[in-house]
Amino acid sequence: MGFFDLSKKKKDEIPDELKKWDKMWELWANGKADSPYAELMTYQGEINNGGHDQYFTNVENTGDLQKEMSVLESILPENHIENLKIAYEAYLLLQKTEENDNAVTVLDQCDSFFYENEENLSEILNEYAAKIKL
Repeated sequence: MGFFDLSKKKKDEIPDELKKWDKMWELWANGKADSPYAELMTYQGEINNGGHDQYFTNVENTGDLQKEMSVLESILPENHIENLKIAYEAYLLLQKTEENDNAVTVLDQCDSFFYENEENLSEILNEYAAKIKL
């Protein structure tokens, strides 16, 4: 099930906005969400589950990280794009030398920025969800 568990309430008691949000995550889980929203949902989900380090590692292991980041740059607000680039540079440093306190600190700062400004991304996803037909 998606972000909201609709199985606990009668469908007619749930506002359409929440039904659409749930449908959006269902589409994403089934690989059917539209680009660039699907990439944004992956980004948001990975960061919330383990930070930028997890995002970069998982996408790199399962897909084309450079392509995904390029797609994200087409939808992210400018300050989030800059944060993503800084986090990626720190991630690359950690790939070269596993122990780099500065790179770890930078990644932590980028994660904090993401969490503090996540509402901007949720607004983008809300606009996408609003367009979904039930």
